[in-house]
Amino acid sequence: MTLLADSDPLETAAIEDFRKAHPSLQLGPIAVVIPSYREAGSIAGTLERIPKEIAGHAVRTLVVVDGPDDGAARIAVDHGAYATGTGGSGPRGQGAALRLGYRIAVAHGAAYLVTIDADGQYLPEEIPAVLAPLLAGEADFVSGSRRLGENGSPDRVRTLGVYVYAAVISALTGRHVTDPAFGLRAMTAEVARTVTLRQPQYQASELLIGAAMHGYRLAERPGTIR
Repeated sequence: MTLLADSDPLETAAIEDFRKAHPSLQLGPIAVVIPSYREAGSIAGTLERIPKEIAGHAVRTLVVVDGPDDGAARIAVDHGAYATGTGGSGPRGQGAALRLGYRIAVAHGAAYLVTIDADGQYLPEEIPAVLAPLLAGEADFVSGSRRLGENGSPDRVRTLGVYVYAAVISALTGRHVTDPAFGLRAMTAEVARTVTLRQPQYQASELLIGAAMHGYRLAERPGTIR
């Protein structure tokens, strides 16, 4: 199984365009993938706080702009990151943007992939803690968890949903999961190559379930959502 069927023409074209623009680029060994949809006003604050090195490993950042570029791509480049678009005339969804970012990162040599949102609701300072079990060889997929850390969301319905879906996914997979929808997470390139992802929008649970069903080692670390 693969991350996504290669028949998606827009995604295939975006991958090829990026390869042509950066033929010898190595994204990693740690690649941070950031999906961005109308986040030109906030993405700089996130980019400025992403570590350049973790445990002696170089970190590279890839911003995937979903839909028409609102200036986020230039901001990314100005902050030392790389940027690509999802292609097409409109947004394709966060899930589609992340799939594209995963494929580009793996194709350009990333051994570990991290995802974080562009809007600042997750903390770049927590990236090393989420990566640590992977670097130590103790896990293949690691997610932050607001239930183990700090939940700053005032949305009680969303908070209840986290509990409900965590219980459902734990029952389905036989793994103890406390937060199936946290945006800060990390995985090995092997997980990215193996798990098939089809959801164009909300991908976190799909990725988590796919990793569990393939027998990968899962872990959670305390995380903060603002």
